[in-house]
Amino acid sequence: MTIGIINAMQKEHEQLAALLQDKRVERQGHFSFTTGTYGGRQLVLMQSGIGKVNAAVGAVELIHRYAPDVLVNTGVAGGADASLRVMDVVAGATVAYHDVDCGPENEPGQVQGLPATFAADGRLLAIATGLETEVRIVPGLICSGDQFVTGRQQLGLIKARFPQALAVDMESGALAQVCHLYGVPFLSFRIISDTPGAEGHFDQYLNFWDTMANRSFAVTRSLLDALTTQL
Repeated sequence: MTIGIINAMQKEHEQLAALLQDKRVERQGHFSFTTGTYGGRQLVLMQSGIGKVNAAVGAVELIHRYAPDVLVNTGVAGGADASLRVMDVVAGATVAYHDVDCGPENEPGQVQGLPATFAADGRLLAIATGLETEVRIVPGLICSGDQFVTGRQQLGLIKARFPQALAVDMESGALAQVCHLYGVPFLSFRIISDTPGAEGHFDQYLNFWDTMANRSFAVTRSLLDALTTQL
C-alpha cells in the first residue's frame, strides 16, 4: 500500500515529512518527492505549490512515478459557510471548480465531458469523517479556483453558483480531476484557516499560520494514523 499526499504549502509539507522513517528526497524536474514509511505503509509526499496547474502537474508526476494506491490532499481552505469556524475541517465529499464556465449546455463549474463535481472515494471519506478528534470534521462541497478569496462580494459570487459550498481553495478541483482521469481514489481534507468576508479576514489568515498551524497539524496526523491502520 502506497499513500500519496499532496499539499501546497511548505510548512504543511515539512510537518508531514518530519514523521517519516527511512526518508529519502528525490528531485524530479520542478518537484521534490519525499518518500518513507509511517505506520508500516509507504508514503510519498509532494509539495505542489499553489494553484490548479501546479497541483495537476504535480499529481500527474506523482502518479506516473510512484503509482500510489490512494491520493490525499491535505492543507487549509477558506470557510464558505456561516456554520464553520477556524480550525474546523471540511472533508471534500465532492469537489467542483468555481471558476470554470463551458457554456449553457454544461453545469456551473463543469469541464465539458467531465462530471460537474468529483466525488471523494467512499472509503477515504469514511475514514476522515470517523476520526475521533476534538476538531469538528464536516463532509461537504469544496470549490476550487485560481483566486485567493478574501471578500464578501467574491465569496457571494461563488455561493450564488454553489450554495452548498463549505470551503474554497486553489488546488482540490485540479487534483480531483486528475485522480478521476487516472482512476486513483482521492480525498481532499482541508482545515479552515480563515473565513472570507469576515472583518480582519487577512489578519485572521496570518494569525492562523502564526499561532494555530502547529495545533491544526494534530488532526492531519490523526488522519494519517487512521489511513495507515485502516487501509
